[in-house]
Amino acid sequence: MSNETVRKNRIKLILLMLLMLSPVIASYLFHVLQIRPEGTVNYGELLEVKALQGQAHDIENNAIFRPKQLRGKWSLITIDSGSCDEYCQKKLYLMRQIRLVQNTEKDRIERVWLIDDQSLPKQEIKEEYEGTILLSAKDSDLLSEFPAQSSQRDHIYVVDPMGNLMMRYPRDPEPKKISDDLKLLLKLSHFEH
Repeated sequence: MSNETVRKNRIKLILLMLLMLSPVIASYLFHVLQIRPEGTVNYGELLEVKALQGQAHDIENNAIFRPKQLRGKWSLITIDSGSCDEYCQKKLYLMRQIRLVQNTEKDRIERVWLIDDQSLPKQEIKEEYEGTILLSAKDSDLLSEFPAQSSQRDHIYVVDPMGNLMMRYPRDPEPKKISDDLKLLLKLSHFEH
């Protein structure tokens, strides 16, 4: 082989290697430089993924609740007072409806209400949002694990089936967009198994 042929083959090999490694290099750069593409798919704000560690008190069965009990399901979590004002009820309603519109996938979603004070919910609220896990979390380590822009009560949080806090929605979110996010998460998590 001539030197010219060897040189052309090396260039082709280098270009082929660069082509094959480009997705890895691009993802690394996006991660390290915190570059977010303009047309992101998700509506919710992605958080630094971290496993929830703390514990709370399950009001319904009077037992200690640990986040590992949520494993295997996606969880929508709200934090609010047990007295539950109008906005609190709006979040509970939204979480219930978003779960219901997932149709056959709804059983893969859990709803959790972390109560951040000593107030207990009224019976009519408990009945209205039956199926929501009610946790007393005042002064608990678990409560401190949820980051907020101004108040934890503003957000609805998402925890993945591995027990990792990974996303939050803003105050007065758009239900359709949350529903679309969950549909995508449920679809993608099917591929993992």
